[in-house]
Amino acid sequence: MSTDGMPRPPFDAELRAGLAVVGGMFPPTITPELVDFMRVSYASPPMAEAFRERGVSVQDVVIPGYQGADLTAAVLRPMGGGGARPAVVYAHSGGLMFGDKFSGLDLVLDWVTELGATLITVDYRLAPEFPDPYPLEDMYAAVEWVAAHVEDLGIRRDRIMVAGASAGGGLAAGIALAARDRGGPRLCGQVLDYPMLDDRLVTASTNQFDGVGVWDRISNETGWHALLGDRRGGDSVSPYAAPARARHLGGLPPAFIDVGAAEIFRDEAIAYADRIWQAGGDAELHVWSGAFHACDIFAPHTSVGRSMIRTRNAWVEKILGD
Repeated sequence: MSTDGMPRPPFDAELRAGLAVVGGMFPPTITPELVDFMRVSYASPPMAEAFRERGVSVQDVVIPGYQGADLTAAVLRPMGGGGARPAVVYAHSGGLMFGDKFSGLDLVLDWVTELGATLITVDYRLAPEFPDPYPLEDMYAAVEWVAAHVEDLGIRRDRIMVAGASAGGGLAAGIALAARDRGGPRLCGQVLDYPMLDDRLVTASTNQFDGVGVWDRISNETGWHALLGDRRGGDSVSPYAAPARARHLGGLPPAFIDVGAAEIFRDEAIAYADRIWQAGGDAELHVWSGAFHACDIFAPHTSVGRSMIRTRNAWVEKILGD
Protein backbone atom coordinates (compact mmCIF):
# COMPACT_ATOMS: atom_id res chain seq x y z
CA MET A 1 0.00 0.00 0.00
CA SER A 2 1.06 3.61 -0.56
CA THR A 3 1.03 6.03 2.35
CA ASP A 4 -2.56 7.03 1.54
CA GLY A 5 -3.72 3.40 1.33
CA MET A 6 -3.63 3.20 -2.48
CA PRO A 7 -2.68 -0.35 -3.56
CA ARG A 8 0.53 -0.72 -5.53
CA PRO A 9 2.44 -3.52 -7.26
CA PRO A 10 4.90 -5.34 -4.98
CA PHE A 11 8.64 -4.99 -5.22
CA ASP A 12 10.58 -7.98 -6.47
CA ALA A 13 11.73 -9.91 -3.38
CA GLU A 14 15.42 -9.75 -4.33
CA LEU A 15 15.18 -6.01 -5.02
CA ARG A 16 13.17 -5.32 -1.87
CA ALA A 17 16.04 -6.69 0.22
CA GLY A 18 18.37 -4.08 -1.26
CA LEU A 19 16.15 -1.04 -0.75
CA ALA A 20 17.39 -0.44 2.81
CA VAL A 21 20.96 -0.18 1.52
CA VAL A 22 19.94 2.15 -1.32
CA GLY A 23 18.08 4.42 1.09
CA GLY A 24 21.27 5.43 2.86
CA MET A 25 22.52 7.14 -0.30
CA PHE A 26 19.26 7.92 -2.06
CA PRO A 27 16.36 8.57 0.31
CA PRO A 28 12.91 7.82 -1.13
CA THR A 29 11.67 11.37 -0.55
CA ILE A 30 13.82 14.28 -1.70
CA THR A 31 12.76 17.77 -0.71
CA PRO A 32 14.52 21.02 -1.69
CA GLU A 33 16.39 20.96 1.61
CA LEU A 34 18.08 17.68 0.61
CA VAL A 35 19.46 18.82 -2.75
CA ASP A 36 22.85 19.82 -1.31
CA PHE A 37 23.11 16.44 0.43
CA MET A 38 22.23 14.65 -2.80
CA ARG A 39 24.89 16.56 -4.71
CA VAL A 40 27.43 14.98 -2.39
CA SER A 41 25.93 11.51 -1.92
CA TYR A 42 25.10 10.99 -5.62
CA ALA A 43 28.38 12.36 -6.96
CA SER A 44 30.24 9.78 -9.00
CA PRO A 45 33.23 8.04 -7.41
CA PRO A 46 36.71 8.37 -8.95
CA MET A 47 36.50 6.55 -12.28
CA ALA A 48 40.08 6.50 -13.58
CA GLU A 49 40.87 3.00 -12.28
CA ALA A 50 37.54 1.59 -13.50
CA PHE A 51 38.20 3.00 -16.96
CA ARG A 52 41.68 1.47 -17.05
CA GLU A 53 40.37 -1.92 -15.93
CA ARG A 54 37.67 -1.84 -18.60
CA GLY A 55 40.07 -0.73 -21.34
CA VAL A 56 38.37 2.63 -21.87
CA SER A 57 40.27 5.73 -22.92
CA VAL A 58 39.00 9.08 -21.68
CA GLN A 59 39.38 12.44 -23.39
CA ASP A 60 38.23 15.43 -21.37
CA VAL A 61 36.82 18.18 -23.56
CA VAL A 62 35.20 21.57 -23.18
CA ILE A 63 32.24 22.11 -25.49
CA PRO A 64 29.87 25.03 -26.09
CA GLY A 65 26.55 24.70 -24.29
CA TYR A 66 23.43 26.83 -24.35
CA GLN A 67 24.22 30.44 -25.27
CA GLY A 68 27.86 29.47 -25.80
CA ALA A 69 28.72 28.68 -22.16
CA ASP A 70 31.60 26.26 -21.58
CA LEU A 71 30.55 22.76 -20.56
CA THR A 72 32.82 19.94 -19.47
CA ALA A 73 32.31 16.60 -21.15
CA ALA A 74 34.17 13.35 -21.60
CA VAL A 75 34.68 11.31 -24.77
CA LEU A 76 35.04 7.61 -23.94
CA ARG A 77 36.43 5.16 -26.49
CA PRO A 78 37.66 1.57 -26.44
CA MET A 79 41.44 1.43 -26.28
CA GLY A 80 43.03 0.38 -29.54
CA GLY A 81 41.40 -0.09 -32.90
CA GLY A 82 40.51 2.51 -35.46
CA GLY A 83 37.95 3.52 -38.02
CA ALA A 84 34.77 5.48 -37.61
CA ARG A 85 32.63 4.34 -34.70
CA PRO A 86 28.97 4.77 -33.77
CA ALA A 87 28.41 7.37 -31.06
CA VAL A 88 26.13 7.80 -28.07
CA VAL A 89 25.51 11.17 -26.44
CA TYR A 90 24.58 10.38 -22.84
CA ALA A 91 22.59 12.48 -20.34
CA HIS A 92 23.12 11.46 -16.73
CA SER A 93 20.47 10.86 -14.06
CA GLY A 94 19.88 12.92 -10.92
CA GLY A 95 16.43 14.48 -11.05
CA LEU A 96 17.77 17.50 -13.02
CA MET A 97 19.23 18.77 -9.73
CA PHE A 98 22.31 16.62 -9.00
CA GLY A 99 24.64 14.08 -10.56
CA ASP A 100 27.53 14.56 -12.96
CA LYS A 101 28.76 13.24 -16.27
CA PHE A 102 29.91 9.94 -14.76
CA SER A 103 26.82 9.29 -12.59
CA GLY A 104 25.37 5.86 -13.38
CA LEU A 105 27.89 5.39 -16.17
CA ASP A 106 28.53 1.73 -15.30
CA LEU A 107 25.14 1.15 -16.89
CA VAL A 108 26.41 1.98 -20.38
CA LEU A 109 30.15 1.23 -20.39
CA ASP A 110 29.43 -2.06 -22.15
CA TRP A 111 28.46 0.00 -25.19
CA VAL A 112 32.06 1.20 -25.34
CA THR A 113 33.90 -2.00 -24.39
CA GLU A 114 31.63 -4.59 -26.04
CA LEU A 115 30.00 -2.68 -28.91
CA GLY A 116 32.88 -0.40 -29.83
CA ALA A 117 30.91 2.82 -29.53
CA THR A 118 32.23 6.26 -28.65
CA LEU A 119 30.34 7.66 -25.67
CA ILE A 120 30.09 11.40 -25.05
CA THR A 121 28.81 12.25 -21.58
CA VAL A 122 28.11 15.82 -20.54
CA ASP A 123 28.02 17.94 -17.38
CA TYR A 124 24.87 19.81 -18.33
CA ARG A 125 23.89 22.61 -15.97
CA LEU A 126 21.53 21.78 -13.12
CA ALA A 127 18.35 23.23 -11.69
CA PRO A 128 17.34 25.18 -9.70
CA GLU A 129 20.36 27.43 -10.36
CA PHE A 130 19.90 26.77 -14.08
CA PRO A 131 16.20 26.11 -14.74
CA ASP A 132 14.51 25.35 -18.05
CA PRO A 133 15.71 25.59 -20.79
CA TYR A 134 19.34 25.19 -19.62
CA PRO A 135 19.57 21.39 -19.08
CA LEU A 136 17.86 20.47 -22.34
CA GLU A 137 19.55 23.15 -24.41
CA ASP A 138 22.96 22.24 -22.99
CA MET A 139 22.42 18.64 -24.05
CA TYR A 140 21.05 19.62 -27.45
CA ALA A 141 24.10 21.83 -27.99
CA ALA A 142 26.29 18.82 -27.16
CA VAL A 143 24.57 16.77 -29.87
CA GLU A 144 25.09 19.61 -32.36
CA TRP A 145 28.76 19.74 -31.37
CA VAL A 146 29.21 16.01 -31.88
CA ALA A 147 27.53 16.16 -35.29
CA ALA A 148 29.80 19.05 -36.30
CA HIS A 149 32.96 17.18 -35.24
CA VAL A 150 32.35 13.66 -36.53
CA GLU A 151 35.62 13.58 -38.46
CA ASP A 152 37.70 14.85 -35.53
CA LEU A 153 36.01 12.39 -33.18
CA GLY A 154 36.12 9.43 -35.56
CA ILE A 155 32.34 9.03 -35.49
CA ARG A 156 29.90 7.75 -38.09
CA ARG A 157 27.53 10.57 -38.97
CA ASP A 158 24.71 8.08 -39.60
CA ARG A 159 25.10 6.39 -36.22
CA ILE A 160 24.60 9.05 -33.55
CA MET A 161 22.26 7.97 -30.77
CA VAL A 162 21.03 9.76 -27.63
CA ALA A 163 20.51 8.01 -24.32
CA GLY A 164 19.80 8.78 -20.71
CA ALA A 165 18.42 7.42 -17.47
CA SER A 166 15.66 8.96 -15.35
CA ALA A 167 16.01 12.75 -15.75
CA GLY A 168 18.58 11.96 -18.44
CA GLY A 169 16.00 9.80 -20.19
CA GLY A 170 13.64 12.75 -20.29
CA LEU A 171 16.44 14.90 -21.69
CA ALA A 172 17.18 12.30 -24.37
CA ALA A 173 13.52 12.30 -25.38
CA GLY A 174 13.55 16.11 -25.49
CA ILE A 175 16.68 16.10 -27.66
CA ALA A 176 15.02 13.75 -30.15
CA LEU A 177 11.97 16.01 -30.34
CA ALA A 178 14.10 19.13 -30.76
CA ALA A 179 16.29 17.53 -33.44
CA ARG A 180 13.16 16.56 -35.39
CA ASP A 181 11.51 19.97 -35.10
CA ARG A 182 14.65 22.04 -35.74
CA GLY A 183 16.01 19.99 -38.59
CA GLY A 184 18.96 19.08 -36.41
CA PRO A 185 21.28 16.07 -36.45
CA ARG A 186 19.68 12.89 -37.73
CA LEU A 187 19.64 10.46 -34.82
CA CYS A 188 19.65 6.69 -35.27
CA GLY A 189 18.00 5.92 -31.92
CA GLN A 190 17.01 7.06 -28.45
CA VAL A 191 17.37 5.07 -25.24
CA LEU A 192 14.95 6.27 -22.58
CA ASP A 193 15.59 4.41 -19.33
CA TYR A 194 12.70 4.94 -16.89
CA PRO A 195 12.41 8.46 -18.28
CA MET A 196 11.16 11.58 -16.46
CA LEU A 197 8.66 12.84 -19.04
CA ASP A 198 5.65 14.56 -17.46
CA ASP A 199 5.61 17.51 -15.07
CA ARG A 200 1.87 17.24 -14.39
CA LEU A 201 2.14 14.36 -11.87
CA VAL A 202 -1.34 13.02 -12.62
CA THR A 203 -0.75 9.34 -13.36
CA ALA A 204 -1.84 6.51 -11.10
CA SER A 205 1.74 5.29 -10.70
CA THR A 206 2.84 8.73 -9.48
CA ASN A 207 0.49 8.40 -6.54
CA GLN A 208 1.20 4.72 -5.86
CA PHE A 209 4.79 5.33 -4.77
CA ASP A 210 4.80 7.93 -2.03
CA GLY A 211 7.48 7.66 0.64
CA VAL A 212 8.76 4.33 -0.63
CA GLY A 213 11.26 3.03 -3.17
CA VAL A 214 13.57 5.36 -5.09
CA TRP A 215 12.27 8.72 -6.34
CA ASP A 216 8.73 9.09 -5.01
CA ARG A 217 5.96 11.60 -5.73
CA ILE A 218 7.47 14.36 -3.57
CA SER A 219 10.93 13.85 -5.12
CA ASN A 220 9.39 14.18 -8.56
CA GLU A 221 7.58 17.35 -7.57
CA THR A 222 10.85 18.73 -6.18
CA GLY A 223 12.69 18.03 -9.42
CA TRP A 224 10.05 19.47 -11.70
CA HIS A 225 9.61 22.56 -9.55
CA ALA A 226 13.38 23.13 -9.58
CA LEU A 227 13.30 23.04 -13.38
CA LEU A 228 10.04 24.89 -14.07
CA GLY A 229 9.17 26.86 -10.94
CA ASP A 230 5.58 28.06 -10.84
CA ARG A 231 5.06 27.01 -14.46
CA ARG A 232 5.03 23.35 -13.42
CA GLY A 233 1.72 21.77 -14.40
CA GLY A 234 0.59 24.85 -16.32
CA ASP A 235 0.00 25.49 -20.00
CA SER A 236 3.31 27.16 -20.86
CA VAL A 237 5.66 24.19 -20.40
CA SER A 238 7.74 23.26 -23.43
CA PRO A 239 7.50 19.70 -24.76
CA TYR A 240 11.29 19.69 -24.95
CA ALA A 241 11.39 20.09 -21.17
CA ALA A 242 8.48 17.70 -20.54
CA PRO A 243 8.26 15.43 -23.61
CA ALA A 244 4.91 13.91 -22.56
CA ARG A 245 3.43 17.27 -23.62
CA ALA A 246 4.48 16.87 -27.25
CA ARG A 247 1.40 16.91 -29.46
CA HIS A 248 2.79 14.54 -32.05
CA LEU A 249 5.37 11.78 -31.66
CA GLY A 250 5.82 10.88 -35.31
CA GLY A 251 9.07 11.26 -37.18
CA LEU A 252 11.26 10.28 -34.22
CA PRO A 253 14.20 7.86 -34.24
CA PRO A 254 13.56 4.32 -32.94
CA ALA A 255 13.10 4.31 -29.18
CA PHE A 256 13.98 1.84 -26.46
CA ILE A 257 11.90 2.55 -23.37
CA ASP A 258 12.12 0.56 -20.16
CA VAL A 259 10.61 1.17 -16.76
CA GLY A 260 9.80 -0.67 -13.56
CA ALA A 261 6.27 -1.79 -12.77
CA ALA A 262 6.88 -0.62 -9.18
CA GLU A 263 7.87 3.01 -9.77
CA ILE A 264 6.25 6.35 -10.44
CA PHE A 265 7.39 6.70 -14.07
CA ARG A 266 5.63 3.50 -15.17
CA ASP A 267 2.48 5.04 -16.60
CA GLU A 268 4.08 7.99 -18.39
CA ALA A 269 6.68 5.71 -20.00
CA ILE A 270 3.98 3.30 -21.20
CA ALA A 271 1.90 6.18 -22.54
CA TYR A 272 4.88 7.65 -24.38
CA ALA A 273 5.62 4.35 -26.13
CA ASP A 274 1.94 3.95 -27.00
CA ARG A 275 1.79 7.41 -28.56
CA ILE A 276 4.90 6.67 -30.65
CA TRP A 277 3.14 3.56 -31.97
CA GLN A 278 -0.05 5.53 -32.62
CA ALA A 279 2.02 7.95 -34.73
CA GLY A 280 3.43 5.07 -36.76
CA GLY A 281 6.80 5.10 -35.04
CA ASP A 282 9.16 2.46 -33.71
CA ALA A 283 9.36 1.85 -29.96
CA GLU A 284 10.43 -1.16 -27.93
CA LEU A 285 8.90 -1.08 -24.46
CA HIS A 286 9.84 -3.19 -21.44
CA VAL A 287 8.00 -2.97 -18.12
CA TRP A 288 9.94 -4.90 -15.51
CA SER A 289 7.85 -6.70 -12.91
CA GLY A 290 8.70 -5.73 -9.33
CA ALA A 291 11.38 -3.24 -10.38
CA PHE A 292 11.82 0.00 -8.45
CA HIS A 293 13.19 3.13 -10.09
CA ALA A 294 16.77 2.79 -11.39
CA CYS A 295 17.17 -0.64 -9.80
CA ASP A 296 19.68 -1.58 -12.51
CA ILE A 297 21.92 1.26 -11.29
CA PHE A 298 21.50 0.52 -7.59
CA ALA A 299 21.21 -3.28 -7.77
CA PRO A 300 22.79 -4.45 -11.05
CA HIS A 301 23.69 -7.82 -9.50
CA THR A 302 20.03 -8.86 -9.11
CA SER A 303 18.16 -11.01 -11.59
CA VAL A 304 15.94 -8.11 -12.67
CA GLY A 305 18.88 -5.70 -12.91
CA ARG A 306 20.89 -8.12 -15.06
CA SER A 307 17.92 -8.73 -17.33
CA MET A 308 17.36 -5.01 -17.82
CA ILE A 309 20.99 -4.40 -18.76
CA ARG A 310 21.20 -7.42 -21.06
CA THR A 311 17.99 -6.53 -22.91
CA ARG A 312 18.95 -2.89 -23.34
CA ASN A 313 22.41 -3.77 -24.60
CA ALA A 314 20.95 -6.12 -27.21
CA TRP A 315 18.74 -3.33 -28.58
CA VAL A 316 21.61 -0.85 -28.66
CA GLU A 317 23.81 -3.39 -30.48
CA LYS A 318 21.11 -3.84 -33.11
CA ILE A 319 20.60 -0.10 -33.65
CA LEU A 320 24.28 0.85 -33.72
CA GLY A 321 25.15 -2.06 -35.98
CA ASP A 322 22.50 -1.51 -38.65
